Amino acid sequence: MSESDNSTEKSPLDHLANLAWAAGDRLRLGVLRVLARDAFGVLELCQLFDIKQPSMSHHLKILSEAGLVVHRREGTNLYYRRAPAPSALVAELFCALDATTTDTLTSQRLEAVQATRAEASRRFFAQFGNEYREHQDLIARLSDYGPRVVERTAAHASDAIVLEIGPGGGELLPEFASIAKEVIALDVSAEMLTQAKARARQQQVSNIRFVHGDTASALLLNLPPANAIVMNMVLHHIAKPADIFHHVAALLAPGGRFLLTELCEHSQGEKAREVCGDVWPGFHPDTLTAWAADAGLIPSHEEYQAQRNGFRLQLREFTQPVSATTVNPIALT
Repeated sequence: MSESDNSTEKSPLDHLANLAWAAGDRLRLGVLRVLARDAFGVLELCQLFDIKQPSMSHHLKILSEAGLVVHRREGTNLYYRRAPAPSALVAELFCALDATTTDTLTSQRLEAVQATRAEASRRFFAQFGNEYREHQDLIARLSDYGPRVVERTAAHASDAIVLEIGPGGGELLPEFASIAKEVIALDVSAEMLTQAKARARQQQVSNIRFVHGDTASALLLNLPPANAIVMNMVLHHIAKPADIFHHVAALLAPGGRFLLTELCEHSQGEKAREVCGDVWPGFHPDTLTAWAADAGLIPSHEEYQAQRNGFRLQLREFTQPVSATTVNPIALT
């Protein structure tokens, strides 16, 4: 083999050199820090770190070549997230980064970016709330996964407390009410909660408590610990989805289950955003598992359903350890 042939093959030292070069810059370390929980577009990262797009693209290229970030394409936009740690050394680097705090200015910019995402989702539900189920069924029909969700919930929360996050029009609430002692319906959209209340009245269901708010505000309400928390096709509307797992862990009773129905990561982000106001183009199963583990929840069941339109559903369950006590969600900075 010629010397020129050898030069095309990267040795372990080459990989270490790339890693050292990528991690040896304060801004790139800051990018890795904010990508720990969410994916961000290039322009969003430019806003967070107040630099021009060519410079940010250069930094992201270095991080990509070192295997520290991965990206997905939505139309003409690239969205980056932190890659799974490929080695013990990188895992140690990520752990050290996660132990640090983001500076105040970057934190404020981060909140602004996430607020913009949340507002876009809020506007969608305010405008199309009455047509939401019709829109959602274009992506994944409730009839395809709803019966299985009810069945799995009944197995864990018979005559107990069921909390549904984002019940939409309340289609499943009467089903949960028939098997549970009490059902709590939590929704940030007043429009959707009004629909859910009307459905419950129409079906003369009386053991449902309706709460207007998000999971963060629910932590302040002294709600009874839930034996099952259900979240169907909602996580991709949340600006900070990783936080949800910490909130759920705090709201679950020891031994309780978190039943999550969600889209797998897909390449139809623009369509889903237009049709259903999605913030995220689904999630890789490993991402959900990592977020759950970070919150102390244990994967306990998973199923997958392929849809005719190319989307794929994941029905996941995560268990709160029996030994768990009340969990204080971490302060995310």
